[in-house]
Amino acid sequence: MSAVERPANAPEAAPAALDVRDLEVTFHRRGRDLPVLKGVTLRIEQGEAYGLVGESGCGKTTLAMAALRYLAANGTVDAGQVLVGGQDVSKLSEDAVRKWRGEQIAMVYQDPATALSPAMRIGDQVAEVFRYHEGMNKAEALERARESLRRVALPDPDSTLRRYPFELSGGQQQRVVIAMALAVNPHLLVLDEPTTGLDATVEAEILDLIEELRGRINAAILLITHNLGLVRRLCERVGVLYAGRVVEEGPARDIFTDPRHPYTMGLMRCVPRFGMNKTDAALQTIPGTLPALGEPLEGCVYSARCPMVKPVCVRREPDLFAWPGSSGAEGRAAAEAAPADPAAYSPHHANPVGEGPRHARCYFSAEVADMPHATPVLASSLEERGADAGDVLEIGNMSRTFKDGRKRLTAVNEVSLSLRRGETFGLVGESGSGKTTLAKCVTGLIAPDTGTVTFEGKQLKATAGRRSQDALRAIQMVFQNPDSTLNPAWSTRAILTRAVRKLGSGGSVRAKVDKLSADVRVEPRFLMQRPTDLSGGQKQRIAIARAFAGDPTLVVCDEPASALDVSVQASILNLLVELQTKEQVSYVFISHDLAVVRYISDRIGVMYLAELIEVGSAEEVFNPPHHPYTEALLSSIPTLNFDEKRTRIALRGTMPSLSDPPTGCRFHTRCHRILGDICVNQEPPVQEAVSGHTYQCHIPPDELLRLQTAAPAEQPVTSSEA
Repeated sequence: MSAVERPANAPEAAPAALDVRDLEVTFHRRGRDLPVLKGVTLRIEQGEAYGLVGESGCGKTTLAMAALRYLAANGTVDAGQVLVGGQDVSKLSEDAVRKWRGEQIAMVYQDPATALSPAMRIGDQVAEVFRYHEGMNKAEALERARESLRRVALPDPDSTLRRYPFELSGGQQQRVVIAMALAVNPHLLVLDEPTTGLDATVEAEILDLIEELRGRINAAILLITHNLGLVRRLCERVGVLYAGRVVEEGPARDIFTDPRHPYTMGLMRCVPRFGMNKTDAALQTIPGTLPALGEPLEGCVYSARCPMVKPVCVRREPDLFAWPGSSGAEGRAAAEAAPADPAAYSPHHANPVGEGPRHARCYFSAEVADMPHATPVLASSLEERGADAGDVLEIGNMSRTFKDGRKRLTAVNEVSLSLRRGETFGLVGESGSGKTTLAKCVTGLIAPDTGTVTFEGKQLKATAGRRSQDALRAIQMVFQNPDSTLNPAWSTRAILTRAVRKLGSGGSVRAKVDKLSADVRVEPRFLMQRPTDLSGGQKQRIAIARAFAGDPTLVVCDEPASALDVSVQASILNLLVELQTKEQVSYVFISHDLAVVRYISDRIGVMYLAELIEVGSAEEVFNPPHHPYTEALLSSIPTLNFDEKRTRIALRGTMPSLSDPPTGCRFHTRCHRILGDICVNQEPPVQEAVSGHTYQCHIPPDELLRLQTAAPAEQPVTSSEA
């Protein structure tokens, strides 16, 4: 019996949560038609989680917008259908669509800053969902809003309800957006980079929450992300999108353990594996860039970047072959039979997918496992980079407080650290722990209340406005959200030109701008566009290029790769390593992605509730013994290893408020290794695990090592599944 046939007396199958059929979407810009989606077909069953991956600009978000009927005014659906719960979304009235969004389908957007109104308090924005969809009065809606914020682990929900979006960190803004999307339990949840600004522990809690929703109301998930570990954690099936075409589709385990399209294999090779360091191996990258919208493509859409390309690949586009079976020998036969004249084959016909759970749009899928790749140069060691030449940065007993109404929040509490020339210091911790505040004090964007910043042996003024031009040029920052730092009215070339003129040290301005853009893989055609015309990853690359306009000595990177897909992230990390090796640039590298921090960092500091609670080399901090909070962070990292058995340590409750931190050890209210009254009443001592590796805890190193390397049955640990 065919896979699509049913006996005559079989009950009618339930409609899919999302059924996309041969969808073609075109954008119209300046008199040109720019095809974005080209015959996309995918199906998500009720209760199923489907991951859609691919680089920025492949069309992932366009597919989501078409599903919600949110396409921009210059976008049109030229062919195909989108059905949600069996209902054709193109046939709904405007009033029906407004009611349908939120109740049946909801979306979490990539950039929370643009999804939240800057003029409304958080409480009013979340409560609006309940007032519109469930008809609640203001008091009832605010109470439900408070509960929604608790569900997504936001600390101090009462205070958060009164704040405006700009008063929250990027991770906290994202949790608010997720709370709004989950508010009325939609049947289809579209997640567009939902955890970009979230740390590992909150990301794990959000995934638990999403899985709970799936189990409770059988909700389906469309997850759009560049975080392949997130897809492996949540999704049963995966689709790989490239230049508007689905190039591979199948079960997540099969796709990630045995990719059968060169593009999928390229994405997998870009990801830094957990425990990998820049001195162990360089990250692989995918050469070239995506084709421009509207660029005529003959044959396979990936042929221009594929290391396996053969003449047939540029003559005729391959069908979406079933695997195993139709690729390999049959794929070769199809390749050999391909007509020499590409006009004899229509790239827009409905490609037969055949039977079977897996499909790949490649003639040579059987050879993908042996696909060649370049071997970039490894990073030099810390000593070879001249890191022993002296400290480039010293922070002494720095503190910074803020006012929140009548309360005072201590965002940084007596933090001291040093950074050597040519060294990367990774800074990790949950949102609101003080990482960005510390970074802004270093760069002079805000003044510390107490403490000093010494740069190259000279104490700096508290604010950037009082510092010398040389100090401003030497210390630069890459911010978490490029939208808030790039002038939307200027072209990207104008933005980089201004930075070069302000910070550069002579030479051709145009040549410097061209080199900067080339270093971060921004093609010349993007230099004439404004930031609003660029993808999130492209905007972040421009922000990174601008930071290097003045050949800095120290770059503070605040989530520099959070908006980047894995291929561009790999090239940016390689670029940072290359610049460090050549120029002895030092980095303070802030990120929620612990695998990335482990890869690029020489030393790592862990912050919790405004304090630096652990410092050591990257290898030592990531291996026992380490602070119980660090242990919990590491247990929450999503991995691509399907066979790894890891018990996640679920932290108790939410992070306490900075305005009223706990007594004794600040972590004791959530700690899975709490000893009792000593943790509640006494501040923990600073203990040394090995030379240079210190942590604040009452548990001595030998005992902590025994606990953290014990068999799972001996561990006093609560997992999310328990």
